[in-house]
Amino acid sequence: MSKKINEFRMPAEWEPQKSVWIAWPHNKNDWPGLFEKIPNIVGKIIKYITKDQRVDLLVNNAKSIGTTRTYLKKVGCNISNIKFHKLKTDRLWLRDSGPIFLVNKKNRKKTMLDFKFNAWSKYKNFRNDNKINNHISSYLNIESILPKKVNSNKFERVVMEGGAFDNNGSGSILLTRECLLSTKQERNKDFKKIDYENLFSKYLNAKNFIWLNKGIAGDDTHGHIDDIARFVSKNTIMIAVERNKSDINYKSLKENFKILSKSSNENGKKFKIIKIPMPSPVIIGKTRVPASYLNFFISNKIVLVPVFNVKEDKKVLKIFRKFFKNRKIVAIDCSDLIWGFGAIHCMTQQEPKI
Repeated sequence: MSKKINEFRMPAEWEPQKSVWIAWPHNKNDWPGLFEKIPNIVGKIIKYITKDQRVDLLVNNAKSIGTTRTYLKKVGCNISNIKFHKLKTDRLWLRDSGPIFLVNKKNRKKTMLDFKFNAWSKYKNFRNDNKINNHISSYLNIESILPKKVNSNKFERVVMEGGAFDNNGSGSILLTRECLLSTKQERNKDFKKIDYENLFSKYLNAKNFIWLNKGIAGDDTHGHIDDIARFVSKNTIMIAVERNKSDINYKSLKENFKILSKSSNENGKKFKIIKIPMPSPVIIGKTRVPASYLNFFISNKIVLVPVFNVKEDKKVLKIFRKFFKNRKIVAIDCSDLIWGFGAIHCMTQQEPKI
């Protein structure tokens, strides 16, 4: 990275986007018994985004590009807003395997962070996903930075996923201790809290860190933030709350809320907090899956909100409509998609517009 690191920042999700990067589903093992329903859900998500903006779509091979194009046309996508890329991937969770785009505040040039991806220190097949960023940086012809541990003499490339932190575009970052500071599914050996803060401070220009405790039950990433708390404006955070005292998430979400209510933004001002109820537990087979309304995605004109065919859906959509007055709220039934342990935010990665 250039000497003038402080000239870069990561734009927030609600800022203008040039494109949304998405990968087409092909890994049947991620949705055992339900895979045939997944293309329809991903197709729907692409349909709503392509009404107003571009989607860069990674497809596993040349043959699949043709069939995918035909399929997307059939479900009503605006094909002229889709750029197809032939690129082999392991999974479709581009929030975690894709690039983190930065913008240079002075010359308005784009660059990207290429963190190492190792499938959440959990799965063995990630080789293709770890090469996605090479393709994107050469296609866009932008500089790709390999973040390394700050103040370390040896070059240690850092493992990081986009779902492990959330950013308000002006210096504040949300994270969880469970994901980044636990020895379970440990991403970066011997990394301490200060190492992560130095990292985000150097590469994202962050100066204010809000560490929540734990993620939700069933989350195989071991505590990603994008299921429990998200910035929706510079000074507003939506946070998941559980009303049922006997639910496994009750205590940890209550603790997270407590931490958040005591924290403030980069200017020392208290955040406005919007409580988002958790959905009733979603069980597939005998497995509790990490269903959460917080795994939404904000695009230029719409907000795609996951719903799960449970009683809380209606109430939550109302809260979203009340807050996002200038964007249309689109509910996407994710009760099958979540069987892959991810939802809409997990599978999208926005590229900022300059």
